Amino acid sequence: MNESIVPLEKRVPAPRQDNQDQTLFGQTPSQTVGPFFHYGLPWKGGADLVGNSDLGARPELFPAEHYVLGRGAVRTNPEGERIEIIGIVRDAAGEPVPDAMVEIWQADARGRYPDKDDRLAGNEFCGFGRSATSDEGEFRFLTIKPGRVPGPRGTFQAPHIAMSVFARGVLARLATRLYFEGSDGLADDPVLACVPAERRETLVATPVDTGKWRFDINLGGSGETAFFAL
Repeated sequence: MNESIVPLEKRVPAPRQDNQDQTLFGQTPSQTVGPFFHYGLPWKGGADLVGNSDLGARPELFPAEHYVLGRGAVRTNPEGERIEIIGIVRDAAGEPVPDAMVEIWQADARGRYPDKDDRLAGNEFCGFGRSATSDEGEFRFLTIKPGRVPGPRGTFQAPHIAMSVFARGVLARLATRLYFEGSDGLADDPVLACVPAERRETLVATPVDTGKWRFDINLGGSGETAFFAL
């Protein structure tokens, strides 16, 4: 028998040196999907729907040369009551989430959602915004208070803002709503009526000053915000 030939059953496998070898690359990161939100999704002015401030993005978290989104169209002065919305995104343990992103979508003061015809007519209220959260989990929007929009079966919904939350480990966006404490139509809003009575308060923003509303978002825990299935 040729001594250079080793029987198959006695061969010792060579050490792995491929992309599955932990000695080469170590343990993979624990985050499920990033987070990557602060890198480019929010943009300067994205959280200011009524002015031209830089509110929305956190440009200190990425180099200026990587910022390619720009500011978007110049906005006119939309009619309606100008408001400020502030809040904190917290996880199930009650800790702030510093790497989340919040989106809003809303009607204008007359209860109309923006469309191409409105923009052609000179109404540049876009109704859509994005805000990154700060290191303390805070987000902030400048917008107008929306009017009531039609609901199912001839009803009217209470003034509200649709909100989406993106955060670490969240594989699909979390959709919720912001209602305004004391607004007309809260008692018979057809969508709010679908939420268990004991959880409806998690969807209602409270006034903290003239034109300023607070709406905290809890991703879990005993005070978890009510989220809607998509």
